[in-house]
Amino acid sequence: MIRAVVALLLLIGPGIARAGDLGFVTSQNAGAVSVVDLATGAVLAETPVAGAPAPVAYDPAHGRAYVISAETGLLTVLDEAGAVIRTKALPEGAFGIALAPDGGIFVTEWYRQRLMRLDAALETVWTVPTGRAPAGVASDGALVATADRDDDRVSIYDAATGALKSRVAVGGHPYAIAFHDGRLWSVDVMGDRVSVIAPETGRLLGQVPTGSHPYGIAFAGGRGFVTDQYAGTVTVFDPQRLEVLGRIATGDYPEGIAPLPDGSGVVVAHWDSNTLVWIDAASLTVTRRIALPDGPRAFGPFTGRQE
Repeated sequence: MIRAVVALLLLIGPGIARAGDLGFVTSQNAGAVSVVDLATGAVLAETPVAGAPAPVAYDPAHGRAYVISAETGLLTVLDEAGAVIRTKALPEGAFGIALAPDGGIFVTEWYRQRLMRLDAALETVWTVPTGRAPAGVASDGALVATADRDDDRVSIYDAATGALKSRVAVGGHPYAIAFHDGRLWSVDVMGDRVSVIAPETGRLLGQVPTGSHPYGIAFAGGRGFVTDQYAGTVTVFDPQRLEVLGRIATGDYPEGIAPLPDGSGVVVAHWDSNTLVWIDAASLTVTRRIALPDGPRAFGPFTGRQE
């Protein structure tokens, strides 16, 4: 039975998100998606989604969130109240989700080694080959990139046409990937580091060490934040100097991470602790912790501000 939030441990700190900022957190074990008010920590809705929901992307501009069930590949589309407004069958290996600039989405296909672009009506615009086991996907509007886990590389494409621009060798098993400040960031889960890429040229610019088995990455307050699954920490680094600033103990098995929409901090989902944790980007302290249904994963851009 999906349980409601049972604890709100810490009061909101100054500068934390405002009303209308939402998070859509997938709980894989519980088969649920929680809609969270990021300003108050209140869970506004808990929607049952079968098939182990894990990847997620929230599109506040169009008022919808996209969720993929890991066991089946089913794509479920929710409105901002958490109601299911559409489903679409995708290949069983459908995995990572990123928002496309026209209201559509990009989706990686783990088993078939493909990247596809769907338009706002969820019709296929194009499909292109990737490396082996593509996991995370990210786009800056002009480019789209995939983390090809089993090839230890990142592939970069033209977002409009799917034309391949470059492939870049990174650390062991890249998983999550993000564009930020004109660069591309790959979280290398078996390399215990983040690789930094110039996306236009495909040149590797440097690397940042992390804790054990990094999973997700987000940026807030001029700092980078990486979840370290096995260490139970979040590594904080300077994205300009590529220097580690410290590590924050947050809970058991931190995975999905996303920025608060006002840039004041990040929120982190914890697979084993069954919690969502807020971190202030200035003080690097935990400011709130709430309980969620079993196995919160939230792999993808799961936060945003209602428009």
